[in-house]
Amino acid sequence: MGPFGRRPRRSRRRPRRPGDPPTAAGPSLAAVVATAPADDAAAPQLTPDVAVAADVADVAGVAVVDVEPDAPPDAEALVTVSPDASVAADAPSVPAPPGGAPPATVEPVEPSSAEGAAAPAVPLPPPDGALPSASSAERPKSMPVMTMIQAVQVALREEMARDERVVMLGEDIARNGGVFRATEGLLDRFGEARVIDTPLNESGIVGVAIGMAMNGLRPVAEIQFADFIYPAFDQIVSELAKLRYRSGGEFTCPVVIRTPYGGGIRGGGYHSQSPEAYFVHTAGLHVYVPSTPADALGLLRSAIRGADPVIFFEPKKVYRQPKEEVPDDPDFVVRPGEARLAREGDSCVLVAWGAMTHVCLEAAALAAERGVECAVLDLRTLVPMDVEAILAQVRRTGRVVVVHEAPRTCGVGAEIAALVADRAIDSLEAPVLRVTGFDTPFPYALEHVYMPSPERVLAAVEKVARY
Repeated sequence: MGPFGRRPRRSRRRPRRPGDPPTAAGPSLAAVVATAPADDAAAPQLTPDVAVAADVADVAGVAVVDVEPDAPPDAEALVTVSPDASVAADAPSVPAPPGGAPPATVEPVEPSSAEGAAAPAVPLPPPDGALPSASSAERPKSMPVMTMIQAVQVALREEMARDERVVMLGEDIARNGGVFRATEGLLDRFGEARVIDTPLNESGIVGVAIGMAMNGLRPVAEIQFADFIYPAFDQIVSELAKLRYRSGGEFTCPVVIRTPYGGGIRGGGYHSQSPEAYFVHTAGLHVYVPSTPADALGLLRSAIRGADPVIFFEPKKVYRQPKEEVPDDPDFVVRPGEARLAREGDSCVLVAWGAMTHVCLEAAALAAERGVECAVLDLRTLVPMDVEAILAQVRRTGRVVVVHEAPRTCGVGAEIAALVADRAIDSLEAPVLRVTGFDTPFPYALEHVYMPSPERVLAAVEKVARY
């Protein structure tokens, strides 16, 4: 049963028997998952005529292959589809070529039986949407492909295995695995002394985490939704952020506070807010906002290994889409304060973070059809901020549009606009524009109006291009 009451679909096909005719090849699992809806609230559904019967987990986004009824009980397992093997748990035979050569068959991928193994990922088509070619089996082995929520799972699991001082605490994170299943399986592997279910008390969660950090641990606290972080605000801004300064450097406070933020899942006013500006304004905190699975993995590792407190905002709208290759290296990290140029362009730069990076990429594609080439700069971390990367793109393009889904007034976009005016005003060919949420509570019915869209961003691009 999924976390929202949806029961996974099961295959009702009978087992293949000797003498059965070859079955028609349906679409591959990779192709099926690639066409899954991007809406975070919608679980992908598979049709009965798919050759490879599979379930897609409601939240984690990992594939589960349905085994035949006569298979051993432990055969239903997570599987990885490697680039040198086709996705075929029930593969049809390939007709023999002329000349009588024996037909080739595709072998199924063996499930992993290692206890505590990382949730493997199912490779998907490349970002441009092209399906894998028939020669993909001849290519070198690629990196694992995963969603952002899977990348978060991997980072937490590997950092706990790497450093016994790392502990997890939060509401429903242990036995339930968290609302989005980010901590699923950690209790069984690391025990209740390191994976702790807490009462519904955000102030208590952060306060306990601060005490843990002062005594040598490295706690990772989860706040179920960023909208619930406000009861812990005093602990964060008055204690967590100031402990290192107030102690003259005698104490550090390596606490990571993970929290899903933002709209896009029809969560309404209490599950959709973007409160990053409050914490960017607070000296002593780092603020990280990944937009891709690789950045989520690399930045979360950096946050856990660092010495300073980090508010780690996870854009839940893109928890399960898109999927991408992630470096299979336990030492892979993303250094804070280094922005990522997600797209090249010389007419305008779109500055964003989190889920809005993907909105900007869509808007840049629309602008390119009109002859305006936009660069897209993904900040990745708001504190520290890669000021030089912003200024370099301003000097290159002369036009800037900042995009975020938080309210407009005193948002981080206003600080970026002031920064550009202070240090690169001579390079500007047009005013700095902002495309943001509105200065209202987050609406439920009008979520699509409130959140920046590619069309709204495109309108701003056209305005600065005409200036």
